[in-house]
Amino acid sequence: MVSDTLVLGFDTSAAHCAAALLSGETILASRSEEMGRGQAERLMPLLQEVLAEGGTTWGDLARIGVGIGPGNFTGIRISVAAARGLALALDIPTIGISTFDVIDRLNGANHVAVVPAPRDQAYSRAPGGSPRLVPLAEAEANGLAPALPPEPALLAQTIARLAAVSPADGPAPAPLYIRPADAAPARDLPPVILADDA
Repeated sequence: MVSDTLVLGFDTSAAHCAAALLSGETILASRSEEMGRGQAERLMPLLQEVLAEGGTTWGDLARIGVGIGPGNFTGIRISVAAARGLALALDIPTIGISTFDVIDRLNGANHVAVVPAPRDQAYSRAPGGSPRLVPLAEAEANGLAPALPPEPALLAQTIARLAAVSPADGPAPAPLYIRPADAAPARDLPPVILADDA
């Protein structure tokens, strides 16, 4: 990777909206805002503010890193959809980075990555293991120290750093869902479509 390649990283997988602009090893700009709702409305203006603070434009970006979760279903979809749309519009690669990968990068070995989930549960991934949904007490008592996600600004910065060194020819980012959605499809029968001659 060229040392001055610009990478935009962002995440809305929890109650936040966070973004960072990376040039080589240097974070040029980083912003995060705590919010329980409104990420869809706030994400693009926040990204524009980060680019402006970094003295760059959309056309200068070489790649995008996006948080794929686990976390809030709607929040993850917001980020992933925005990243995929930007990648198409800008004709640049987009790399999906899980919160587990961020935790691993920041904590080294000998830990289990833990992302809080609803109802006293946690998304958990032990080194070399697969992600699981477990009771929070079990995630904390499996023999390795639990490591939690960093604060949102550092999360976005680390997403950008990981995206900068990831292969650019991978699949398009997709949400990392470990449990089924709380919402269920409607159970009503679809409407009957009448023929034009009826």
